[in-house]
Amino acid sequence: MNEALDVKEVWGRILSYVRKFVSEQTYNTWFVPITPIAVNGETIYLQVPNRFFYEWVDSHFREVLNRAMAEVLGRVLKLNFTIVLDEGSQEDVFPEQPVQIKSPLSDGTASSGYFENISQINEYYTFDNFVEGSSNQFAKAASIAVANSPGNNSFNPLVIYGGTGLGKTHLLQAIGNEVLKNGRARRVVYISSDAFTLDFITAVQQNKVNEFSQHYRNVDILLLDDIQFFQNKEQTQEQFFHIFNDLYRHRKQIVLTSDRQPSELNGLHDRMLSRFQSGLVVDIQPPDLETRIAILQKKAEEDGLDISFEVIEFIATNIKSNVRELEGALIRLLAYSSLLRVDINLELTQRVLREILGSKPGGSISIEQIQNLVCSAYKLTLDSLIGKSRTKEVAEARMVAMYLTREYTDLSLKTIGLYYGGRDHSTVVHAIKWVENNIKNDSNFARRILSFRNRLESSL
Repeated sequence: MNEALDVKEVWGRILSYVRKFVSEQTYNTWFVPITPIAVNGETIYLQVPNRFFYEWVDSHFREVLNRAMAEVLGRVLKLNFTIVLDEGSQEDVFPEQPVQIKSPLSDGTASSGYFENISQINEYYTFDNFVEGSSNQFAKAASIAVANSPGNNSFNPLVIYGGTGLGKTHLLQAIGNEVLKNGRARRVVYISSDAFTLDFITAVQQNKVNEFSQHYRNVDILLLDDIQFFQNKEQTQEQFFHIFNDLYRHRKQIVLTSDRQPSELNGLHDRMLSRFQSGLVVDIQPPDLETRIAILQKKAEEDGLDISFEVIEFIATNIKSNVRELEGALIRLLAYSSLLRVDINLELTQRVLREILGSKPGGSISIEQIQNLVCSAYKLTLDSLIGKSRTKEVAEARMVAMYLTREYTDLSLKTIGLYYGGRDHSTVVHAIKWVENNIKNDSNFARRILSFRNRLESSL
């Protein structure tokens, strides 16, 4: 076996063997998300989504992977797992030896010397599987426009900024995949800013700065992740500034991501910031509830999982920060289900999320907010809501309010009953079950509950 061996071919042969010994759900959950990066005579390098995923695969499937390698390759390679810590950042969690991150040329061609390249554009990240919502709609549209006409648009550079785990890297790599698929560019480089910096330091040490510079000036599209890591790196900034100018003059497309808008990046030269802001700057916000639900449904569909809307809605309601945490919760839920040999239901989901979050989320929303919202929606007074009326409309409003109070506060069932006219805890339990049942069976009612949640969460 040599370095020229195709890593996808090697990994595909390993997976063909593994698939015979694990269930379809296990295969889709724990093997499909693994991305093969490189292989040499000793080691195969694999990228996994997060540390929990790595620990699970390492502890539960190392033996079957070793058997597969022995069977199809005639020897057992060392496994080196790399996890994605932040968008564009990586950590070797099982390093057999120090690993240099090489700059990728997506067409597979290699330049001489230090810059022999392996592609780091992940084929999984496409525009088709990017779940669109109001929080990311503009960023996706701008990315598609760039992919359709790289370098020949007014969006050069395109800068996408937003918090961790919101999909910036997904869009960055989707641009690369779309351009390569349609043949609009041949030399596409995706790299994180810290890897770019490491390349530059190595080039300085090996007296190959000219080769380093030429390598990046020769690309058609540069996709650079996490430019905030250039802060206070004077020489790296200087080198990148000249590369940027050269690419821009030759109408080569540049796409950058950052965890905050360029104007807030302290430690970057003013002339650099001016270049970043000369094109189009777009942001990605945390997804709203409907988008979070759609993301989880898409993930479950991709992995061939049969998960009820009740479970998906519960996860989406309680995890609001970013896409990565949503998918991480789903992965952990699958792990618990597999380990305990139980079906994924609401009870298991509540248990798993309690461990992830540490406490019941949503406590910052007050019962007064909930009551006022429900009263306004149903056109009732507070006295009617908590009073003795049993008319259909008032009873429904009261049960909805109890349900939302249970979901968004830490109050006990008994205490909730006291807030609604001194009713006992069994009445609250009945209300919660009634609402849950209607969510499953009445789409209009389900949409109304979603609307209530959105309005409550927007007040946080």
